[in-house]
Amino acid sequence: MMKKHHTKAANEVANNRKARHDYNILDTYEAGISLTGTEIKSVRASKINIKDGFVQPHNGELWLENVNISVYDQGNQFNHDPLRNRKLLLHKKEIRKISSTVQEKGITVIPLKVYLKHGFAKVLIGVAEGKRKYDKRETIKKRDQEREIQRIVKNAY
Repeated sequence: MMKKHHTKAANEVANNRKARHDYNILDTYEAGISLTGTEIKSVRASKINIKDGFVQPHNGELWLENVNISVYDQGNQFNHDPLRNRKLLLHKKEIRKISSTVQEKGITVIPLKVYLKHGFAKVLIGVAEGKRKYDKRETIKKRDQEREIQRIVKNAY
């Protein structure tokens, strides 16, 4: 009997591609998201935008803010507010560590991607520091150099 392998990409519902361009990711954590019934249905349909999202500590909890989960089409009066703040589910130790790191100047916490794991919505959050303009140029230059090297190696053989 063959085992069926699931790839991460198949379960991924949202990805913040610009995050790694705009920020240096220092650390990542996997967190659960506290969602309502219509929200999880919209997430499963990939109707979520995490591009402008960020994580804010408040009263010993972490909250995912400015993430748009579109209203569910069949939701009627039970539908949710698309931009409401959502509680992140992490261990207390992790919450304390992240909260203390956020106090530092220039450190922020951003959602990197949202995916489904065993039927639950999970968010990969990254503790990040903003890149300066010259850092971004440096990253682009390095990426172009790597691409050029790969092209030369490929053509050499």
